[in-house]
Amino acid sequence: MCGAVRFEIAEPLTGARYCHCTRCQRRTGTGFSVGGQTVPGSFRFVAGADRVRSYDPGDGGWLKSFCRECGSHLCSQSPGDPDKVSVRMGVLDADPGVRPSAHQFSLYAPAWSPVPDDGLPHYPERDPSA
Repeated sequence: MCGAVRFEIAEPLTGARYCHCTRCQRRTGTGFSVGGQTVPGSFRFVAGADRVRSYDPGDGGWLKSFCRECGSHLCSQSPGDPDKVSVRMGVLDADPGVRPSAHQFSLYAPAWSPVPDDGLPHYPERDPSA
């Protein structure tokens, strides 16, 4: 948001999902977040890496990285494979060419932001293909 951090993705995103988990709700202040999956190893910070902070939920969940200057959430990283990164679609400068293909953690969608009936699959927990 503030421009202090920049990153690049060397290959096209492989997909995207809506996530309705409570962690995404609390992190974003909204009912869900949208993450785009990168090809492992294709994501890298090109500026401001020293301004990136990460939150480790401590339960095996993905690390959540954000800009320490403005708080903008940037990406999530697999704790078991640091090359596996999901970027927040809202921080991308251009159309990534992919659209969300599923809703995961739909069981946790709040009453004030229900999962829409948009024809996409709904997974009560993590999308099994994730």
